[in-house]
Amino acid sequence: MRAGLFWLNDRQWARIEPHLPRGLTGPDRDDDRRIVSGIIHMLQSGARWRDCPREYGPYTTIYNRFNRWAKRGRWCAIFEALAKPGEDGVVL
Repeated sequence: MRAGLFWLNDRQWARIEPHLPRGLTGPDRDDDRRIVSGIIHMLQSGARWRDCPREYGPYTTIYNRFNRWAKRGRWCAIFEALAKPGEDGVVL
């Protein structure tokens, strides 16, 4: 893995996983953890979607997932879960 990339750790992932869509029909989704890590990386970096590092997958997948979930209001719950203090009082 390249240095400087953002990857959700196990605690962060455990907080947001319950907010991800379940039971959807259609083809299997790509690895959610990799895709969401890529989206957060792109939002933090401010780079163009087409410049998304390959480690996260195709930039079109990263952008399309961000866009679809934004239209459905999913990001609010995900970011609130990441910002909420954990049982130990630590904010991620």
